[in-house]
Amino acid sequence: MDTAAAAPDPTAATEPRAEGSGSPGPSHAARPSVPARRWLLDPAEAFTGTALRARLLGSRYSMATTPVSLRVWFWMAPILTALVGGLLRFLRLGQPPSLVFDETYYIKDAYSYLQSGYERNWAEKANDLFNQGIFTGLEQTPEYVVHPPVGKWMIAFGMWIFGPESTFGWRFTAALVGTLSIFILALIAQKMFRSTILGAVAGLLFAVDGHAIVQSRTSLLDIFVMFFALAAFGALIMDRDDGRRRLAAKLSALAGPDGRIPSKALLYGPWLGIRWWRIAAGVALGLCIGTKWSGLFFLAAFGLMSVVWDMNARRIAGIKYWVLGAVWKDGIVAFVSMVPVAAATYLASWTGWFRSTDAYDRHWAQENPSTTWGWVPDSLRSLWHYHYTAYNFHTGLASDHPYKANAWSWLVMGRPTSFYVKNYENGDGGCAVEKCTAAITSVGNPLIWWAGTLALLFLIGVWITKRDWRAGAILVGFAAGFLPWIFYPMRTIFFFYAIAYEPFMILAIVLVLGMILGKIGDPPWRRAQGAIIVGIFLVLTVAISAFFYPIWAAEIIPQEYWRQHMWLPSWI
Repeated sequence: MDTAAAAPDPTAATEPRAEGSGSPGPSHAARPSVPARRWLLDPAEAFTGTALRARLLGSRYSMATTPVSLRVWFWMAPILTALVGGLLRFLRLGQPPSLVFDETYYIKDAYSYLQSGYERNWAEKANDLFNQGIFTGLEQTPEYVVHPPVGKWMIAFGMWIFGPESTFGWRFTAALVGTLSIFILALIAQKMFRSTILGAVAGLLFAVDGHAIVQSRTSLLDIFVMFFALAAFGALIMDRDDGRRRLAAKLSALAGPDGRIPSKALLYGPWLGIRWWRIAAGVALGLCIGTKWSGLFFLAAFGLMSVVWDMNARRIAGIKYWVLGAVWKDGIVAFVSMVPVAAATYLASWTGWFRSTDAYDRHWAQENPSTTWGWVPDSLRSLWHYHYTAYNFHTGLASDHPYKANAWSWLVMGRPTSFYVKNYENGDGGCAVEKCTAAITSVGNPLIWWAGTLALLFLIGVWITKRDWRAGAILVGFAAGFLPWIFYPMRTIFFFYAIAYEPFMILAIVLVLGMILGKIGDPPWRRAQGAIIVGIFLVLTVAISAFFYPIWAAEIIPQEYWRQHMWLPSWI
């Protein structure tokens, strides 16, 4: 997943390539004066701070030496793409003015949280009253639910600000995190590919994709799973560079007057201290798991990925036992920084349940004493039993549903989920033809999703042949969001779960587009040719999104026009 580093100017569009590939940058004169491979020929130069940073991080360009006109775009490009995405998400956010699809569960649960800190039952036909801003259907008895609290607390935040009767408030937090995700993804792409242009491309693709737009305009839980997983990934990207800087600094400090490091110090390498970005990733992953348990797969995948990065960093630095050194000096601390932190964050999200006196299963342990586990506090034993029953529910869920979609079909958008459909006759709701339809369908931009699947397959070959750490990291994120679901072919699952891995699919597209653009050192005709191809792809993507936007935002359109959007029979 990782290799040594070499990179071009971060403000210019370049081909993402395997670090250490030896591909030329802008010019030898523009590079830091560290002769390539000199440390192999002159051991006295091997462990200077400059040589170690060059091996571990590549040729970096300081923001201070970048022209102000380009430096501004480092922040402006992500901001502008987030603004575009924000407009597509926030405009008419209150439409339709009623609960949509599974909002019937999570928005009402969020209101219950505002009242008591846990889920309570609702009377029959409570939806009709809730849609009118009447909340008398909330009962005093606790409700059995099978998803943790974080996502519902996030929804409750918007309702607390704008009032529970505001349909805009119902969906505010989903739209907010959907917009912030665009900004974060653009920054991640900039850092991974060292290109402001490619960062902007990543942000733009995420901003205009319909699957992300629909998830941001409806209050379901999966948008929050994606957001926290993406935030954790970004934190670990930051930790990767931070850890390598620390390793370079600590090793260079051990060098004697002759520039050599005692061989004993190179057996396992130094301890790098507390890694704060890793702790931040642990918190984000705890919140991800606290939204849906599928976040556990991101915790496992990202944790292993970061340790592999540390192993390779020690190998590149010249540590003899780099695997054992990474496990002993980094792996244990990495585990403590992420797993217990994530667990503590997860437990904290159940505060409302702990503080309650009558939440579901709150007193199960008191009613079921145990001689074996009696030493465990009753509250934790009760929570464990609650989780046990919820786990059995999830693994046994196999009810039929018209929009059930096998995970393999996600790769081609075989069965997008219809969140909302309402038909109108001429004269109703502004319908000016015989029949109209307002719909919310979680179909993504076909060009993005179909190209994204091809890009992910291509990245497998890129990683195998080049060991490009970026290809490996993208594939790990995709695998964590996708692969677990293929082991439950009989379970009732839906296409909108794929939002969890969508940012990594977009990063795959951007890596391929960077290759098409070419390197700075390529002939002008090659660069121009690449720019034309990428430009055509982006123009077509935006045009297709403009065509599909009405069925993402519940706009009232002629029914025949709605049918023109159903490119596959399985989309209806």
